[in-house]
Amino acid sequence: MTYPLPHGLPGLFIALEGGDGAGKSTQAGLLCRALEEGGRTVVRTREPGGTPIGEKLRSLVLEHGHGDIDARTEALIFAASRAAHVQQVIAPALRRGDVVVCDRYIDSSVAYQGAGRNLGPRAVLDVNLWATDGLLPDLTVLLDVDPAEGRSRRTAGAAVEDRLESEPDDFHASIRDAFLDLAREEPERYLVLSAAGTPEDLHVAILGALPRVSA
Repeated sequence: MTYPLPHGLPGLFIALEGGDGAGKSTQAGLLCRALEEGGRTVVRTREPGGTPIGEKLRSLVLEHGHGDIDARTEALIFAASRAAHVQQVIAPALRRGDVVVCDRYIDSSVAYQGAGRNLGPRAVLDVNLWATDGLLPDLTVLLDVDPAEGRSRRTAGAAVEDRLESEPDDFHASIRDAFLDLAREEPERYLVLSAAGTPEDLHVAILGALPRVSA
């Protein structure tokens, strides 16, 4: 499954992907801090969300209590949120020459709705490429987490799983496989790291991958 070429805008677009509990938010924070200390202007954002309408859609699709949401509707809600995100936040930042660090992007929909919901990776990819006008990251960091370990991490303490997190382990296993399949198909677009590594070691590895995409 071939993606188009990355965006070609002056900024740098980095997406962090992986299953729930992989540590994406931790690595996004460390990366943003390091880039800002290096003098770069950084926009940290997340999906679904990142805009006022996106945050409302995030609540609708991730929180419990909104009734049944069928797979196609779920996929289209994510795509709609992403469309607003790109138009209002990501693309303008890249045009300014900023660095965008995004917690999840298109690959999450390909994995969660394409594979996890059995809608088909190609169909979900096509919808999202249209929604984003084909905008792709310069680098996608995939934090690979075992589903059981991911659940253990996200339920630690008093944490409550959201609507997708609470799906059974076989759902999360299919998502993990889908992420790894994407990375195997186009290894030049990905940095794949085991989420079992320490946060410090993962951060160093991510920083080490940046020169090849920012030159």
